[in-house]
Order: sequence, then structure tokens, then C-alpha cells
Amino acid sequence: MPRDPECLFCRIIAGEIPSKKVYEDAEVFAFEDIRPQAPVHLLIVPKEHIPTVADVPAGWPVMGRLVETANRLAKEKELIFGYRVVINCRADAGQEVFHLHLHLLGGRKFSWPPG
Repeated sequence: MPRDPECLFCRIIAGEIPSKKVYEDAEVFAFEDIRPQAPVHLLIVPKEHIPTVADVPAGWPVMGRLVETANRLAKEKELIFGYRVVINCRADAGQEVFHLHLHLLGGRKFSWPPG
């Protein structure tokens, strides 16, 4: 899908809205969440605009790149005791920005189920 000019994350990726970027390559962009829920809270997004995880095409290789990036950043942030990777799908699950994104959370102990 092409870039959505109304999408907050598309605008962040394009540099129109400032962010605290922590990683970028040809397919993936990662930045700090502005409302962190843990000492480490990063958002990892594809540069391609995909609204939700339900819209990911079968066999889409960038999904693997998103997970690889989460693992790499967790190692760089020294999250040696564990971390959580979350994808919310649609409003009832808590998705606020409709551009696929992974939350990488770490630096504290988590409980299950989440609150």
C-alpha cells in the first residue's frame, strides 16, 4: 500500500513529525513511544502503510523483518531478563494508530494477563 498522508506513523517515517528514532533501514523504522509503558518502549513499524495485522498479506516478508528488528533492539537495549512484543489489532484491542506496529517493551517485570 502507498504512504497514507493522513497517517501519523507515515508522517513520522517521512520526517514530517519529529520522533526519537532508534533504527531505520529500507523497510523498517523504529522509534521511542511518546507514552512509554515500561522503561524501554519502542514502536517498530513497516515503512509500507498496512493498517492492521489483519491486513498483512500471506507470506509478507517484512513481518519477519519487524520481528528481527524487535529482537535486535532488545539485545541492544540489554533486555536480558525478557521483553514483551505486542501487536494490537483494531480499536477494541487498543490499536490507536492504524498503521501496523509492534510494541517492544522491557526493563521491568510484566504480569499476565496484562491489565
